[in-house]
Amino acid sequence: MATPCSASHKLLQMGTKIVAVGRNYAAHAKEMGTAVPTEPVLFLKPTSSYLENGGTIEIPHSLESLHPEVELAVVIGRKARDVSEADAMDYVGGYAVALDMTAREIQASAKAAGLPWTLSKGQDTFTPISSVLPTSMVPDPDNLELWLKVDGETRQKGSTKDTIFKIPFLISHISSMMTLLEGDVILTGTPPGVGPVKVGQKITAGITGLLDVHFNVEKRRRPESC
Repeated sequence: MATPCSASHKLLQMGTKIVAVGRNYAAHAKEMGTAVPTEPVLFLKPTSSYLENGGTIEIPHSLESLHPEVELAVVIGRKARDVSEADAMDYVGGYAVALDMTAREIQASAKAAGLPWTLSKGQDTFTPISSVLPTSMVPDPDNLELWLKVDGETRQKGSTKDTIFKIPFLISHISSMMTLLEGDVILTGTPPGVGPVKVGQKITAGITGLLDVHFNVEKRRRPESC
């Protein structure tokens, strides 16, 4: 496996936000019982939700499981505002594989009440992520195989060629509404096959031929009383 350069890895430490794209694979939208979108479905996650490779994903006290969603992460290399699709790829600083951990019960309740998804997507450890691959190592980001296994069993396997909205369009679209800064991350959506993970299970995920990551799943510890 390749070792990303330290300069690219530092990009993640500089970012101010994670912009996630929901339902960007038609098959995932269908498995979730939702319509295939005609424009990108966007939501934000805080950078405090990052978890480095080898870390422990924490299930909140009130829940029994979380749903991991493997995604290609696009790391922005320089300030981008009102960027055209033709120029969009010039603003990419690198790529990573990430998991969009989802508290599905919280998300379902929020959707039913017409409320934001923040609590279901943005808690601590809810964005496990790899080191950053420089763009020179990813000549065709629209043809990458993403995969995720739980306890060695394949749950997700899909190709970025199946995304509805491609990277240049996403960068152009997002930057027309909010400035993307160096180190910001766009999560480009997940292929089908999502399902729950519970305490004690192990998740491995990756981009075939480029890198992989691994994480344990445990219950979040309650703070000790004084």
